[in-house]
Amino acid sequence: MLVLSRHRDESIIIGDDIVITVVDIRGDKVRLGIAAPIEISVHRQEVYEAIQRENRQASRLEPQDARQIDRLNQPVRRELRRNRTEPT
Repeated sequence: MLVLSRHRDESIIIGDDIVITVVDIRGDKVRLGIAAPIEISVHRQEVYEAIQRENRQASRLEPQDARQIDRLNQPVRRELRRNRTEPT
């Protein structure tokens, strides 16, 4: 891990297009400003970890879940079939 010291209003550059600036220092807290391209996600670690947990949970589709989803869609399918067969 690279450890750098910075004062207020000083920055760190990552690559060509990410800038991290020390915005404020109050007691034991440091406020950082981060400028990065829109396609690069920037999250606090605890938020990132929560997103990862939810993504893993959502990716685990159990067979009973698939059956429930199929049952929910059935009335819609019937309605679509009925509309296709009715004369306009």
